[in-house]
Amino acid sequence: MRLIPHPVLCNYYVTYRCNAKCGFCDIWERPSPYITLENFEVNLKHLKKLGVKVIDLTGGEPLLHREIDLLLKLAKDYGFITTLTTNCLLYPKWAEKIKGLVDMLHFSLDSPEKDEHNKSRGVECFDHVMESIKLAKSLNERPDIIFTVFEENVEQIEKVYQNICQPSDLVLILNPVFDYYQVETGNQLSTQTLKIISKWGSKKGVYLNDAFITLRKDGGNHVQDPICKAASSTIVISPENELVLPCYHLGTKNFKIDGDLYNIYHSDEVQKLVALEGRLPECEGCTINCYMQPSFAVEVNKYFWKALPSTIKYNLIKGTWKALI
Repeated sequence: MRLIPHPVLCNYYVTYRCNAKCGFCDIWERPSPYITLENFEVNLKHLKKLGVKVIDLTGGEPLLHREIDLLLKLAKDYGFITTLTTNCLLYPKWAEKIKGLVDMLHFSLDSPEKDEHNKSRGVECFDHVMESIKLAKSLNERPDIIFTVFEENVEQIEKVYQNICQPSDLVLILNPVFDYYQVETGNQLSTQTLKIISKWGSKKGVYLNDAFITLRKDGGNHVQDPICKAASSTIVISPENELVLPCYHLGTKNFKIDGDLYNIYHSDEVQKLVALEGRLPECEGCTINCYMQPSFAVEVNKYFWKALPSTIKYNLIKGTWKALI
């Protein structure tokens, strides 16, 4: 049963450029412009009309955008919940300017070991994460640590939780790795690893969407009976100011927005693509977290009930639950 008929999230790519070279991502290889304030504000008005409540200013590395503070302020002025994930290389530069503008601020950290994290990210950024935690806390900000879980680092969750998150009262977000395109992300998570991750989800100060675990155990999205609602739950906007369908990772077709996002989204051509969400051959077995999470939220099924407790838990911690109603 469909609970929410309209999109709830916008993944707004402010640029595809990145100052890291993560081995499990290829976005940093893409040339890219930066979005403009003018296009952004026009699109915000249309996103509001479409019913979107959350805007994820993403990339690439979103802090590479020279007006990221102004973008965030506009989003807050229009009443959106804002999220932003950073590798922290540029956070010290922006910390004062974006203070209070990000409801869900995520710092990426894949290992408590400096060399291992730096190797994962392809750049020397571990020390920047540690510095950014101290700086954010001094500004009374509440960042989260987002830990991408691989088969080889699952045993390091304990150390990140005990040595980094707990002493600084930070939420630890467990983000099971997913495959897309031809990007080599390592071995699929084993049943044992999924079991370990699942146990962590019940701990204080840890956020894990348990529906991610269930979906992987079920073999991911199935085109004959799709759980994915990527195109109807999420609006994806590219740095070229295009609507991307059915999602960024598949990106089979882009539509020039030209100040008319609302009508373009509701056009027959776009809605025909929306109707194919989760049903394309490439969608078989998909477990991409950033599209599955909103998919779980808009339709009542077993994944909705699996996701609900952790979603309530996290939004109570962050104080964003009222804005989602």
